[in-house]
Amino acid sequence: MATCMVAKAMASLEPAGMPAARPSSGTLPARHPLAAVAAIAALGASAFCYVTGENLPIGLLPGIAKSLHTSLSVTGLLVTAYAAVIVAASAPLTHLTSNIPRRLLLSCLLGTFVVATLAAASAPGYPWLLAARVITALSQAVFWSIATVTAAGLLAPGKQGRAVLGVFAGSSLAIVVGIPASTWLGQQAGWRAAFVALAALGSLSLAAVAYLLPTKRPGESHARAGTNPDARRYRVLVATTALAIAAAFTSYTYVSAFLTKVSGMAGGDVAPVLLASGLTGALGVAVTGLAVGRHPKLATVAPVAVLFVAELGLYLFGTSGWMTVGLQMLVSLGISGVATSISTRVLIVAPRSTDIATAWNSAFFNVGIGGGPVVGGLVLSHFGLRSTPLAGAVLAAAALVTVLRQ
Repeated sequence: MATCMVAKAMASLEPAGMPAARPSSGTLPARHPLAAVAAIAALGASAFCYVTGENLPIGLLPGIAKSLHTSLSVTGLLVTAYAAVIVAASAPLTHLTSNIPRRLLLSCLLGTFVVATLAAASAPGYPWLLAARVITALSQAVFWSIATVTAAGLLAPGKQGRAVLGVFAGSSLAIVVGIPASTWLGQQAGWRAAFVALAALGSLSLAAVAYLLPTKRPGESHARAGTNPDARRYRVLVATTALAIAAAFTSYTYVSAFLTKVSGMAGGDVAPVLLASGLTGALGVAVTGLAVGRHPKLATVAPVAVLFVAELGLYLFGTSGWMTVGLQMLVSLGISGVATSISTRVLIVAPRSTDIATAWNSAFFNVGIGGGPVVGGLVLSHFGLRSTPLAGAVLAAAALVTVLRQ
């Protein structure tokens, strides 16, 4: 409650020289071109914080487990539970908050992120930390349901791809910069310091969103509903999301072990490979975001096809170090392309509210994130590490057949 009161006060501020948005005054870029870009950048910065926060415990598991006197497997639930909360809460919470003005709602969500992240940093024990993570996940569930829709409403109709590109640029930077930097800080100064630093970044994002976003109720945005509603295509896209992301994470979850045990690379080579993959993923966001407006079907099908080729290639040529590096980069290219293209297409074909449509797509994205490691683990235990990409290729083939039906 206190967070929302502070956020509401901040949300009452307008940038100098920028009047409050009115439904009849046209799109934001028509009146303030730089303001639209700045507002989308603020949403991208918020995405950076959320993606970094979601994955932050991964690189700090040993330190957290030792500090809170828990096992690695139990500490790993900090990530698993986070994804499960997003799957369960995205659609219901988005429906409950559907009538709240977006600037106020996003400010409240980011305020919750900051408070919960600070609570995690001060956790006296594991239950406290887990509870703080659950609260953060609840705010993220709504954030991803409305962030791209809000960004699309800031630009003129037909430019959804550029708006989504701005938001996903933040998530890509989180993978390339945010997670490695937070992991390094946690290893040098303790895991609590990493959470404090992330809360500070979240505070800056909160201030930017509250200051830059125009005051609009959800129904006043042209992005509130799909521009070309099609329930069948929407179902195809959501199914493709789950299958493609599960395909990627079937093998990507075990990438470190694959690089060292199958490809024969040294342990010190893993981090550079992951960095290269992250940079390729950022490139995938940029290319797909720009292409989806002009060639929507190609921009949606191509990343899934790339993912299939990469997974099959890893199975066939995974014993070659240099081939594996290139194929891992293609996996990241496919993941980022799928996320960007389908998120954009959902805004177009959403059969009803784009908020709810995006919420379900986000939920199924996390179904893929959670389901892929389960499939990979089963394959690993029965057929060995080398076969995990083959299972990923099978799922990617199913995703490709599905997306071709759009």
